[in-house]
Amino acid sequence: MLIAKDQKIEPLAFRNAMSHFAEAVHIITTDGPAGRRGVTISAACSVSDDPATILVCLNRQHEFNHLFIENQVFALNVLSASQQAVSEAFSGKGDLTQEDRFALGQWQTLQTGAPVLADALASFDCRIIATHEVATHYVIYGKVTALNTGERGQSLVYLNRSYHDVGN
Repeated sequence: MLIAKDQKIEPLAFRNAMSHFAEAVHIITTDGPAGRRGVTISAACSVSDDPATILVCLNRQHEFNHLFIENQVFALNVLSASQQAVSEAFSGKGDLTQEDRFALGQWQTLQTGAPVLADALASFDCRIIATHEVATHYVIYGKVTALNTGERGQSLVYLNRSYHDVGN
């Protein structure tokens, strides 16, 4: 389907096109005075290595994603192929409570108090340094204060609306 330059891009058409991106799967978590929360995301990337900074995008239309902004901390946990069930739970599949979702993994903290998945391929513990609201999402920049690198393994990616494993 070709869409003319001046025609509005419909959300479904955009999502269908974006489904062709192969994206790493992460669980982003927070904890603090506003409460504990974790969700599955794929929209994350590095911004800089000096200082170590990452960017994540969260749907601001979800009623509890404001907890990340209020706590001012988050951890980005990079998932392995063996963690698909955890990813599905944190994406809302099964309609589990936050407490039940966190019961599915072994969690620890590094520096900020945000939960870090002990057996993630990598975890980045961050303090929020900037946020922007863009359309339906929060764009959040985090300065990495600590990190944990796990065992090498197959990465979990999402492509064409399904999970795949790559690498090693």
